[in-house]
Amino acid sequence: MLAFINDTRTFAAEQSRSRRAFLLSLHGNKWGRRCYYRWQRVGTDALCPEIIAHAAAETGGFLVAPTFNIGQAQHHLAFPGTISLRPSTMIAALQDWIASLTRHGFERLYFLNGHGGNVPSIQAAFSEAYAGYSLRGQAAPFACMLRNWWEPPGVHALSQRLYPRGLGSHATPSEVAVTYARYPELEALRHRTLDPPYAPEGPIRDAADYRARFPDGRIGSDPTPATAAHGHEIIA
Repeated sequence: MLAFINDTRTFAAEQSRSRRAFLLSLHGNKWGRRCYYRWQRVGTDALCPEIIAHAAAETGGFLVAPTFNIGQAQHHLAFPGTISLRPSTMIAALQDWIASLTRHGFERLYFLNGHGGNVPSIQAAFSEAYAGYSLRGQAAPFACMLRNWWEPPGVHALSQRLYPRGLGSHATPSEVAVTYARYPELEALRHRTLDPPYAPEGPIRDAADYRARFPDGRIGSDPTPATAAHGHEIIA
């Protein structure tokens, strides 16, 4: 399936408007049950960029690819159920995605990322994709761009305003709010008590070290203030 676009445009119109631009959402896999089970839906890192991508596509005139839903999450492997790719595997897979799409004539590939651990591998995949053209003295006929969904200035400022304390960097209230907007029945989870209310912060290394530092998966965050209404604000 090339894209998730549900509208009344003809195939020819889709071709003429959208052939140049393709948006891909990327997930850093938190399928591990214990990483999110107290306050959030499993698969959050896939859901957030996917929800935002489809909202943007309604007016953006581009296609949205199926989500690249397993990423570089070796540091979460101490949470049972987590599936992770090695960085080298992810880089190779992304190269194949890029090569496939550019073969079909797509010129602009915008990667909307949902997990910070993916960033080095995505950037390395871009470099690999460009390297062959550079070594042959040719200009690449395409451009790749990476953006974490929480980075645009408007999104960041809104998150800071909504959550002046406890925004954190993992299991954040902003990402929880985005999923509540899509699945409002989950909002009942926000009434659960977390101990400690604000999670610790620290470096990210191997899986055992991560689980010891961040027993419930949170880093610096308190997701309980999140609401579906906040999520709709962030998505908009």
